Parts: sequence; C-alpha cells; structure tokens
Amino acid sequence: MARSSSGESVLTRVVRILDAFGPESRVLTVGEIGRRAMLPPATAARLVTEMVGHGLLARDGPRGIRIGTRMWELAERASPMQSLREAAMQYMGDLQSVVGHSVQLGVLDGDEVLFVERLTAPDAVVNFTRVGGRLPLNASSSGLVLLTHAPAAFRERIVRGPLRTYTPRTIGDERTLRTELAEVRRRGFAFCPGHIHPDATGIAVPVRQDGQVVAALGLVVPNDGAAWALARPLQLTGLALSRAL
Repeated sequence: MARSSSGESVLTRVVRILDAFGPESRVLTVGEIGRRAMLPPATAARLVTEMVGHGLLARDGPRGIRIGTRMWELAERASPMQSLREAAMQYMGDLQSVVGHSVQLGVLDGDEVLFVERLTAPDAVVNFTRVGGRLPLNASSSGLVLLTHAPAAFRERIVRGPLRTYTPRTIGDERTLRTELAEVRRRGFAFCPGHIHPDATGIAVPVRQDGQVVAALGLVVPNDGAAWALARPLQLTGLALSRAL
C-alpha cells in the first residue's frame, strides 16, 4: 500500500479523514477535514476528491463535505450490530412508549461505550448521546454496566484512570468507581443521577446473549424522585431482550 514520506499508509490517512466527522460535525469543509486529520491541505483535498468519487464522502453545498451513503450501505451490510439492533427495536419501542423519554442501546468499543441505537420523544429530558456517539465508561450508566462485566484486566486499566468527568456527580476517582461497580453487580443495574447533565438521570441494565453481556440497555429520564422506580421496568425489558437473543 502506498505510503507518504512520513511512512504513513494511504489507508491510515483515509481512516483519519473519516474520524474527522462526528455526531456534532456532520458537514465539514476540506480545510476543516485536513486540520482534524492532521494532513497537508493538498493531501486532504486529493484524498477527499478520491473518496467522493468512490461514494465514501459526498459534497454538501458549495464547500461542505459529509459522509457518503456508500459508507452507510457498507456498514449496514457488514455490521455485527445489525442483528442486535433489529432484535432490540421492538423492546426499546415498547419501553419508550411507557417511559416517554430516551431509550438507548450501547456496546463496548475500545475504551468507550458506543451507542448503536436510540429512541426519544420531542419533550424528552436533555440527552447528550447520539447514534454513533460515544461516552467514557466511568461517566454513563451504560458504560458502568459494560465495565462491570468486562474482563478483569481491562476493567483494572480503566478504573486506574484517567477518568473524564462532566459534572460534580460524575465518578472521577478510582475508589468511588470500584465501589460503584460492585454496587452495579450487586443490584443488577447502574443508576447515575446527574452524571452527564444535572437535569438527567441515566439508568442501564445488561443485555446478555448466551450468558455473556453484549450490550447495555439504558434510559435517560429526569433527575427527580420518580427515576428510581423506572429501574424495574428497564430490568424486565432487559431480561426479555436477553431471552430473545
């Protein structure tokens, strides 16, 4: 594979270009892509043009560039998450119709929780997660569930930090995180009032397939006295989804 003068392959540079996009950065200029991907302007322009030609990127207006529909097609065709998402949708929809706020499905990817599906309502409480978005494992209810059931060596590395925080309620030290993980394992769900946003409470339960935790099913609801009672219907939905898998 062709390499740059720095020894970096074309594939590595293409991946960096794709990584420049995010839930809050859906349309970028070529200059922005080059800066985010740490590429010279001429290299960024050339690679973007080639990727547009292959459908991996698409033009949006006179200067904008966005992810192309071929990327979506390839992801849907090969994604190992497709069967999980399809199985989860009915259960998530039923739960969301009762709760009236956000229901989301997250999986462990690298050192973060990756949200692969999300249902919400127009008047739902504030929720920072997006489909394709990520959060640190220590900060979110879904992350705490996934971290609780992760391999011991991986869990130890994450627990020792560094730990990113969002509010004063976010777990930001090793001792508190260890205590919380033990509590999540004991009660069967994570409960995070105000950990991402002061107005919101995250609740999450494990989803199992063949006895192994493969995802976390979560709620984002108002941070009030009614939140705790929603753990039970969430647990029942998680059990039903696990049986379906």
